[in-house]
Amino acid sequence: MEKKITVFGVIGEGFAIGMKNSLSLLGAVILYVLTIWIPYINVGTTIAMCSIPVELSKGKVISPLFIFDAKYRKYMGEFFLLLGFVSIALLPLILFGFVPAIVISFAWSLAVFLLLDKGVSPGEALIQSNKLTYGYKWTLFFISLVLGLMATIVLLYPLFALMDFTNGCAFDSLESLEGVSFPWWPIIMIIIVSLVFQFVSLGASAVVYRKLTEPAPVKIEPKPAPAPVAAEPVMKEKPAPAPKAEEVKPKESKPAVKKPAAKKPAAKKPTKKAE
Repeated sequence: MEKKITVFGVIGEGFAIGMKNSLSLLGAVILYVLTIWIPYINVGTTIAMCSIPVELSKGKVISPLFIFDAKYRKYMGEFFLLLGFVSIALLPLILFGFVPAIVISFAWSLAVFLLLDKGVSPGEALIQSNKLTYGYKWTLFFISLVLGLMATIVLLYPLFALMDFTNGCAFDSLESLEGVSFPWWPIIMIIIVSLVFQFVSLGASAVVYRKLTEPAPVKIEPKPAPAPVAAEPVMKEKPAPAPKAEEVKPKESKPAVKKPAAKKPAAKKPTKKAE
């Protein structure tokens, strides 16, 4: 069976989608932060932020204003009911160790997207998500692991730079720090890397959702060409034999029988008239 998703395939395509929508995503984050204090509106924007991978999976550049769409407030009850189901289910799993909880979290990772995109019930969304991710949990795990390692490696340099600065300041007197400028570049780099990591993660989630929910292509097996039928040799009809002329046997000539000559009637003698 051919795999629908691969680790580096998802990351590569997710990077392209995230970078293409980077300005839109940044605008959506800014609008969300600015409106988080507005009651009732903030519920709809929170649900919209959770549905970003669904919008990205459509292949178009999203608009930052989509978070104010009223359709997301329509799913308010189902959204929080789904979160309640997931929380209640994961709590007892933690008692058996974190591994079962991690496995279930990957199995239900598409439930919110299915709820908001397909309009299914919370229970049905969990069931469908578990079916769609069956056989791909290791792939989803390694996608998250590789993305996290890449972000960590990039962030090590600015983090070490900040640590060196703070350690140097700890042993210097306040008078010696008057002419020292604060290194802003590590802070800016950390912010940029964190945003890029979030954009790529959202793009990767969009790729996973699109590929796992698209119907499998129907393979039409070509029918074998019929074996050529050997043409039957055309039998030339023999001309019907001409009917044989009946042999006319010559009649046997019989000896002519001489017929007796017919006797001529005797001539009557003239009678004498009586006187």
